[in-house]
Amino acid sequence: MAGLVEKIWFENHPLGWIGAPLLWPLSKLFGAIAKRRRAEFLAGTNDAYRAPVPVIVVGNITVGGNGKTPVVIWLVEQLKAKGFNPGVVSRGYGGKAESYPFVVDENTGTDNAGDEPVLIYQRTKAPVAISPVRSDAVKALLPLGVDIVITDDGLQHYKLARDIEFVIVDGERRFGNQHYMPFGPLREQIDRLGSVDFVVCNGGEAEADEIAMSLKPAEFINLKTGERAAADSLDASVALAGIGNPQRFFNTLASLGVKPVHCEPFADHKAFEYTQLDALAKKGQNLLMTEKDAVKCRAFINQYLDIENWWYLPVDAAFSDTDTANILNKIMKVKDGYGSPTA
Repeated sequence: MAGLVEKIWFENHPLGWIGAPLLWPLSKLFGAIAKRRRAEFLAGTNDAYRAPVPVIVVGNITVGGNGKTPVVIWLVEQLKAKGFNPGVVSRGYGGKAESYPFVVDENTGTDNAGDEPVLIYQRTKAPVAISPVRSDAVKALLPLGVDIVITDDGLQHYKLARDIEFVIVDGERRFGNQHYMPFGPLREQIDRLGSVDFVVCNGGEAEADEIAMSLKPAEFINLKTGERAAADSLDASVALAGIGNPQRFFNTLASLGVKPVHCEPFADHKAFEYTQLDALAKKGQNLLMTEKDAVKCRAFINQYLDIENWWYLPVDAAFSDTDTANILNKIMKVKDGYGSPTA
């Protein structure tokens, strides 16, 4: 079903026009609500929470994963290198914590926090808090000494005031048919891009006023042992991806010279079952996945023996030196208005 929806949104599938009499009015209603919420935020009538530290939003105007999480990780790493103590807030999609706000730690699983917050914490060790009400997550971070907050998604969460906005654009799929949900993938109209601080193009060709970003793969890492391996050493592999655009992962494998015997796309935030992945792994000699998928599979390590051939591929966001300097300069100017970084 998800695949058909994406074909309607991004490939102008004929079934989209069959459903247009129902979807188009709903799309117009969604758009009206989205415009009203932003207007209330701009007018200052929605009681948005203003944190005592800078807030950076990394989001998008379309549904699905465009590469926000790698940008969040990149920002955290850049800011930590500058001597700051950044923290991250997230909705925690896919997780069901007993109570909110919930602060992620070493023992947090994806069933509680969702895959992206766990991945961010494991990669950066920065404080991460989740809550459907993002202002509550921010408040949970403040006692931890956080001096800059980065929100993973939340561009349309106007109950949280922000100082800097990033929009991540899928450089290959762009904005599809340019209709609001559910007739199209838009959460807000394209003219929203003119009001944000940075529009980041993930892959494809960056357009005017966009920053080009690429995702640089590292070596494959064995899920169970932590062993590292080059792409050309993993023969007869099966690939899976449960991310917003699975084809991006499969294209990355192709760029590394990996030709899987089978590729299996899953819905974003898919909750995997061992039997399902075990059956996939048996189709080849190695099972390859994204790092985001791997955090959901760590629970299998101590339960099952036959996962020695499961590997994941970390990727890092990469920007030009000029764009990196411009981004950090903007953040430093905002931070100066709040005071000096913690020692």
